[in-house]
Amino acid sequence: MALLHKLCHRALSSNLRTYSVKAPLQKPPKILITGGLGQLGVECAKYLRQKYGQENVILSDIIKPSLEVANDGPYIFADILDFKGLQKIVVDHRVDWLIHFSALLSAIGEQNVPLAVRVNIEGMHNVIELAKQYKLRIFVPSTIGAFGPDSPRNPTPNITIQRPRTIYGVSKVHAELLGEYYYYKFGLDFRCLRFPGVISSDPPGGGTTDYAIAIFHDVLRKGRYQCYLKPDTRLPMMHVRDALRALSEYLEAPNEMLNRRVYNVTSMSFTPEELADKLVKHIPDFNITYMPDSRQEIADSWPQVFDDSEARRDWKWNPTIDLDNLVSLMVKEVKEKIATNGY
Repeated sequence: MALLHKLCHRALSSNLRTYSVKAPLQKPPKILITGGLGQLGVECAKYLRQKYGQENVILSDIIKPSLEVANDGPYIFADILDFKGLQKIVVDHRVDWLIHFSALLSAIGEQNVPLAVRVNIEGMHNVIELAKQYKLRIFVPSTIGAFGPDSPRNPTPNITIQRPRTIYGVSKVHAELLGEYYYYKFGLDFRCLRFPGVISSDPPGGGTTDYAIAIFHDVLRKGRYQCYLKPDTRLPMMHVRDALRALSEYLEAPNEMLNRRVYNVTSMSFTPEELADKLVKHIPDFNITYMPDSRQEIADSWPQVFDDSEARRDWKWNPTIDLDNLVSLMVKEVKEKIATNGY
């Protein structure tokens, strides 16, 4: 009897070792990206398809995609307010990871608060319940907008007071807390990064930090730019390449490395004036003027410098693109976009 027990135990131990070591390596994750036609979605899909294979990353939105997006890989219609529709997608496509980008950004959200509540809060309820039901790893981006005027601004640590004064910021704090609750209550593999302003060659999408994108488009097309923030408004930023690398490395990090479910990440901080001074080296004769509007008040309540030391310590985050590199990249990429698309 003792011998039989020992043999069974050995066989079981062998099976467990085989499963725990080899099973995760057998196939790449099947990833669904919601809100895929926003600022990060298309570039994120391209980035992850290079890592995991074209068919394993499904882009989704409620908007008709361009031919280029449709040809690049799987694209489907997904309404985050339709829970049953989302369930069908997860089941039909055997989704493992969910990247939830659907959200109205800061300036746009202030113009339509009821819609922001539906998309940013009700939509979050749907995807997190979906992730719990189907045991998905879920990534939800947060933002510097999750902080408010009562938060320390220079630097802003990972854990501090958060009292945002935009519906966008409120919805992001709600997402952070809800995700952490589902992690502690249900064991959900929830992951969240607080991004600074993310800069890419795509036209601006309605965020307060988007002046750092608009300046390149306007200067290269018209030779001038009127900034809606004061020249000395300091905000944290990162190039989209660093943002996507942070997202990917964080998603792959083993759970035992993570001391938190929500981390600050950043690359640099600068002002409109400092950005313009760098841009002059590439385009000497452009003109910039300043006419602050309602977005100034939003920017004044946000972090000036982001402390991401916990991300650097826990999962070895390290940015690679500084301000000089960023300006060089943006001039090149926006020129190419204008030449290709005419905008």
